Amino acid sequence: MFNLINTMTMLSMICFMMLIMNFLLMKKKKNRNKSSPFECGFDPFSSIRLPFSLRFYLICILFLIFDVEISILMPFILTFKYLNKFYWMMLFIFFIFILLVGLYYEWSEGSLEWSF
Repeated sequence: MFNLINTMTMLSMICFMMLIMNFLLMKKKKNRNKSSPFECGFDPFSSIRLPFSLRFYLICILFLIFDVEISILMPFILTFKYLNKFYWMMLFIFFIFILLVGLYYEWSEGSLEWSF
């Protein structure tokens, strides 16, 4: 118990000293290059406040949905030998059916068209 308290006290003192050293040794001089946005060493080409593309957002959401689908399918496939084959197949078909219905909905809505 006593060693734990000594260790925690020592760690907190070290953290506090590092915080003080950070404030004492940091550069306080502002620089134009340091405060400007970084775009591969070039000046920014346009304003930051451009309108956001909703189609780009929908494509990103679609990618995330199918990325999560892969994350769900991998453990699902690994449980094949532990579950009843009929129930496993019905669950798998149901899962793929839900994904296909979602894909059809995205397609019919026009979110998959790449022409902007």
